[in-house]
Amino acid sequence: MSPVRIKDHWHEQRLFDRRALFAGVLMALAGLGVLARLYYLQIVRHDYYTQLSQANGVRTEPIAAARGLILDRYGEVIASNQPTFDLVLTPDEVPSLRGSLARLVRLGLLQAEDIPDLIRTIKSHQSFDTVPIRLHLSDEEVARFAARRFEFPGIDISPRQARWYPFGPLAVDAVGYVGTISANDLKHIDQAAYAGTAVIGKTGVEAAYEKQLHGTNGYRQILVNALGRPVQRPGALGRELHVEPPTPGDDVILSLDLKVQRVAESLLKGHDGAVVALNPWNGDVIAMASSPSFDPNLFARGISEKEYRALLEDPRQPLFNRALRAELPSGSTIKPALALGALTDGVIDAHQTVLAGYAYHLPGSAHLYHNAMHEYCGPMTMRTAIIMSCDVYFYRLAHLMGIDRISAWLPYFDFGQPTDIDIPGELPGLVPSRAWKATHFRNPAQRKWFPGDTVILGIGQGYFLTTPLQLAHYTAMLAARGLNFRPRLVTGIRNARTGKIHWKRPVLQGNLTQISAASWAVIVKAMVGVTTQPRGTAYFQLRDSTYPIAGKTGTAQLVSEQAKGASNEESYKAKGTLEKLRDDAWFIAFAPADNPRIAIAVLDEHAGWGSTGAAPIARKVMDAYLLGPDGKLLPDPGRGPFSAPARLRARVLPGVSATLTPLQAAARSNGPPMSSPVPATETHKP
Repeated sequence: MSPVRIKDHWHEQRLFDRRALFAGVLMALAGLGVLARLYYLQIVRHDYYTQLSQANGVRTEPIAAARGLILDRYGEVIASNQPTFDLVLTPDEVPSLRGSLARLVRLGLLQAEDIPDLIRTIKSHQSFDTVPIRLHLSDEEVARFAARRFEFPGIDISPRQARWYPFGPLAVDAVGYVGTISANDLKHIDQAAYAGTAVIGKTGVEAAYEKQLHGTNGYRQILVNALGRPVQRPGALGRELHVEPPTPGDDVILSLDLKVQRVAESLLKGHDGAVVALNPWNGDVIAMASSPSFDPNLFARGISEKEYRALLEDPRQPLFNRALRAELPSGSTIKPALALGALTDGVIDAHQTVLAGYAYHLPGSAHLYHNAMHEYCGPMTMRTAIIMSCDVYFYRLAHLMGIDRISAWLPYFDFGQPTDIDIPGELPGLVPSRAWKATHFRNPAQRKWFPGDTVILGIGQGYFLTTPLQLAHYTAMLAARGLNFRPRLVTGIRNARTGKIHWKRPVLQGNLTQISAASWAVIVKAMVGVTTQPRGTAYFQLRDSTYPIAGKTGTAQLVSEQAKGASNEESYKAKGTLEKLRDDAWFIAFAPADNPRIAIAVLDEHAGWGSTGAAPIARKVMDAYLLGPDGKLLPDPGRGPFSAPARLRARVLPGVSATLTPLQAAARSNGPPMSSPVPATETHKP
């Protein structure tokens, strides 16, 4: 028999124990590893994974801040915000994208030519995103869609705040407009700060004060699933989602007087031209008008390509800001500046009598430089030459001064350089010189400065160019006897949270102290004579004014007589002449002449004579600013930051009264007039 193997229980037990111990150790180590990992994930890396979890489960969406208001000096709103309605589409919920869009075209809510671009835009978004497909629906369009809403699953109406200009084109060249953020804009802005914002300031105050007007966006948290789709909150057990409200933009207060602005724009209607009116004692822009104009609401709501092309192709150029950018010869409006330069440098005596005939000829030259209308001036002093605007006198004066003295003198009045107004887009004009001509002509024969170039510069012709803003600024310097205040549109910023206003100080850029009081007296007396003396060029238009006016007419020839095909100057200034060949009409003035409150420059393109084209416009604008409802001169408000005449419609801005200084309160109320000059920040131009 073979031996029988008896089972060794003891050995099996020890084997089992060893294996169990080994397994237990492994399980313990694994458990420790899990615990260590949990400790690492839950404690060491808690903040990191919390952020990841939040980002995966909660999406943060921006809440656009309301844009700040823009107000005139009396608190009348020029730019605000209003609720509007957009047509929006969620691709996931639309059964047939092309079919739905086609039905919207038939309903008159979309244009057929826009469909391809819309489809590309929709497909560039996530399928669950809401995509705007039509902005700024009218009330009639909202009603039309609402009646057929059941036919368009996935398409709805969404409310939002949009920029609104309640007066349309009024003051658009000063206020500016907002437009859709472009690719170029994205290069210059903090994109995070503009998340959820569709528009940005493009021109004027809207662009220059974009930082103040824009405000600070808020945000809201939205619960989403792993695919990023919004989901409903799971009842009371759901997490609390945070909402941070936005801070609206600050309000911007302008120096504009909308009453005066309305008058200026109404007078320019049907004309190509500009009006700029300034306060000579602080640089405040009282009115800034350019004609023709356009409605900024087109850009605020989203202008179509067809509408934009129509504006660009309009031969009258409504998008062109003539007040800041129309660089044109000044005509005879430059004569007071040249006369001051000649007196200051001792080139001529103001009381010296000069025989001015029908024409002037340079020594050694047979060419004749005629008076306007070939008139005979006769014996002239400087005063009578300005009153009659005798060209022959100023041909001679320019020749005596010489181009070097003239090109050095005119920049003292900020000609040939920007005035530094607080909005973008200003052009500098041109003060020609020998050095300029030597570098701006290809033909070597044309690079030389000829004596004839200097002669015609004496009447604001030739290469000399200026803008309406520059002429108004120069006129303000004449009114203030050489004080050079930087032109400004914005006088205050109202904080959106506290309601307090930060008033901006006027900036004094310089003072023409080299001009004597006697020289100022000669020029101002002569400019008053332009409007009060029977031989004055603006006498018949301004002789019955309630207040004294110091003015100067200007007629800038754009095309030679030969090019016009006219036999004499009177014929080509007549109404029957082709308009584009007629001369530009200028007029500058300040009033009241003995205590100036307003300085104005008017350009009426192709209107012929400055006296008949531009002077009547200036008269009515000054009347609107200086006269009350009874036709009498309003009390002088003084020379404060606003220097606004107390009007019946004047009112204090909401939340402002407690923050006004006595000086500012007097300027904005019917209180006592301010007599002391306002402190100014001083800067000096080279």
